[in-house]
Amino acid sequence: MSILNAAKRIFGASEKRERETIELNVDDRRLLEMLGIDAEEINVRGKNALKIDTVYACVRIRSESVAKLPLKVHQEDETGIQKPAKHALHQLLKLRPNPYMSAFDFWKCIEAQNCLRGNAYASIEYDRRGRVVGLWPMDSSKVKIIIDNDTAASGIVQPRSKVWYEVDLGYEQRKLMPHEVLHFKGGVTLDGIVGLSPLDLLKGTLENGASANKFVNNFYKQGLQVKGVVQYVGDLDQNAKRNFRNHFESMSSGLDNSHRIALMPMGYQFTPISLSMHDAQFLENNQLTIRQIAAAWGIKMHQLNDLTRATHTNVAEQQKEFYTDTLQPILTCYEQELAWKLLLDDELEAGYYLRFNVDAILRGDLKSRYEAYRIGVQGGFLTPNEPRALENLQAMEGGDRLYVNGSMVPITDAGKAYLAKGGGDTGTGKEDDPDEGDAGASG
Repeated sequence: MSILNAAKRIFGASEKRERETIELNVDDRRLLEMLGIDAEEINVRGKNALKIDTVYACVRIRSESVAKLPLKVHQEDETGIQKPAKHALHQLLKLRPNPYMSAFDFWKCIEAQNCLRGNAYASIEYDRRGRVVGLWPMDSSKVKIIIDNDTAASGIVQPRSKVWYEVDLGYEQRKLMPHEVLHFKGGVTLDGIVGLSPLDLLKGTLENGASANKFVNNFYKQGLQVKGVVQYVGDLDQNAKRNFRNHFESMSSGLDNSHRIALMPMGYQFTPISLSMHDAQFLENNQLTIRQIAAAWGIKMHQLNDLTRATHTNVAEQQKEFYTDTLQPILTCYEQELAWKLLLDDELEAGYYLRFNVDAILRGDLKSRYEAYRIGVQGGFLTPNEPRALENLQAMEGGDRLYVNGSMVPITDAGKAYLAKGGGDTGTGKEDDPDEGDAGASG
């Protein structure tokens, strides 16, 4: 008995020495695999969310809609008139924020980060004179916001609180101060410091979309075959069951076996147990999921090629709503952050500001634009050269003057044109001319 106990202690000690401790967090895929959960099916965080076609389309539409708008520096004078201004930031913001990215690529990256993670960061590069010479986007997943105040844990930021950004570069942790980072918060923020990730808030909806895509994919890969139960008379051991299952699946599953006849041995019967797509209301539920995802990112259904409820009139109105309800808040966030971080105090006092040019969205069709130009010129508040400049046409001589219809008079002068030179109105709408009477008599 003592020998047996000694052996147990020896083997038990060796087993303990061979055990390996693995630290896992809730976001680690290995933890899900240890629990028997398919991590690929429910992982909708970060780049994996782009595997859902609706999410990819929404992120692409929003990022390209922001990136295609040129960003310019303007100045407002004392009278409130706004005009483009020459500034050192003009080329940086409009063409090349850094040597490796165009302005279009830079803003596509920033808006995509905002859509997926709720926060987008860009590092500001200064030269020795303190001038801005480059903007570099950073991976939002590697940036952490630090607040060194005890009250920050309760969501309260006080004047004595200090905020900085900690960036994980892989080989070191780098600390950046707020004036060195452009921080754009997209979507919802509860404390004004950090934006909430849409992927975390919409996890259930995104998992539904990912499950629907995987279901359709597997449905076609299996040759449109459904699951079922094979009934047979008699008793089979485990090896016989496994051999029959493998033989039957190789004979009836997969695209190569679609529309082929599967042979069943005598005494065997196949009974399907899966619900059909119609019984599970798959199309209705999938359409609802698409609408929920599109609404979360402010995308209109006609932009996703869903024209079931679209008409010529409401598509034009929805396009305007996309600008006012979706893009305008995003652009306002970008403009305010850029102006505060990139412009000097004396430039802000001089009326300098940054503005995205949204005329490309609101210009409409050719006929509507020309009609608006005609009303503005004939109304006397646009010169002919101003619409020509908007249409990239050369200015014409005399086109810088304001024109107005000469038949328009103040309301206090209405009717004076019909008064006779010597007094009285004949009531015929014409002034009396004695020469006309004489001429008639002589005739």
